[in-house]
Amino acid sequence: MSLVLDASVALAFLYRDEAGALPDRIFRQVAASHAVVPSLWGLEVANALNAGVRRKRIDRAFRDAALADLGALRIVVDHETDGQAWAGSLALADRHGLSVYDAAYLELAGRLGLPLASLDAELVAAAREAGVAVLA
Repeated sequence: MSLVLDASVALAFLYRDEAGALPDRIFRQVAASHAVVPSLWGLEVANALNAGVRRKRIDRAFRDAALADLGALRIVVDHETDGQAWAGSLALADRHGLSVYDAAYLELAGRLGLPLASLDAELVAAAREAGVAVLA
């Protein structure tokens, strides 16, 4: 089954001290099928890992290996995300009190009719309110 993958799940999977049953289960699904992400996903994940390097939580070798591991998965980047930024995503951000970044995940899941995998409580609540299936 395909799903929309929020960066929060990817980061929890990569940071094993944060991983639990849900990130492991979701990544098994992604490995068996694929995930779809908004175009900002790569920047968001890379930025969070780079912040981990700056805070000395991880080293550059871990960051680079984590990015290589993610790159080996079938993660499809949605190129319509930017076109939705000033319309669909912004409207969802206003309606649900989300950042436009988080609303991009909700917009994508709604547009494609896919479940959203997220550990972000506000995003999960907004998805449920909007009638989007959630893996959380």
